[in-house]
Amino acid sequence: MEKVVLKATKRDVIGKQVKALRRAGQLPAVIYGRHVEPISISLEAHSAGLAISKLTSSSLVTIDVDGAEYFALLREKQRNYIKGNLTHVDFLALDLNEKIRTKVRLHFTGNSGAVKDYSAVLIHRMDNLHVECLPTDLPERINIDISSMKQIGDSIRVSDIALPEKVEVLDDMDEIVIIATLAKEETTEEGAVPGAEATSPELSVERGKKEEEAAAEKKK
Repeated sequence: MEKVVLKATKRDVIGKQVKALRRAGQLPAVIYGRHVEPISISLEAHSAGLAISKLTSSSLVTIDVDGAEYFALLREKQRNYIKGNLTHVDFLALDLNEKIRTKVRLHFTGNSGAVKDYSAVLIHRMDNLHVECLPTDLPERINIDISSMKQIGDSIRVSDIALPEKVEVLDDMDEIVIIATLAKEETTEEGAVPGAEATSPELSVERGKKEEEAAAEKKK
């Protein structure tokens, strides 16, 4: 993805007065980090909203605050629950020379033969990977080709995922990411209900005899 630069200005407006800022077409935000004191900023709402909609949680963005540049990750988005527009954004400032630990979204590509030929259902056990690397080496997403999953029971584990050599995975390498399973349990007899216990004919006859004897005793 091409470099994303967001233009911002420092803001002194806080609290309830922020509503007026939003009405003026501005998006309030904050930058914070390990080596940065929190900075309250405002962005042009329309252009910032378009740019932010294309970012993932691991997309490195440059924020130009009155000429000073901050390299950051998008950490939290708040929206108006009725209109759906952004109302506030949090950015985590980074040191490009210091490794970070964060999660990267998994993106599944290709077609599974298990689904096409056996009507399998793909169960996603993981939606992201926990990684460690320098901010400049951080991938925006990790692509996983599921075309290798051709049979029921086929799976992809963390160890099967190819990553850039400068990115270290922190998850268990044996953990299953995605697995192909049956769409539903198959029954052994037509019309059978899965999990129901069958009653043998002998037991049915014996039960019938006992019911008749009990009825006869009541008549005496």
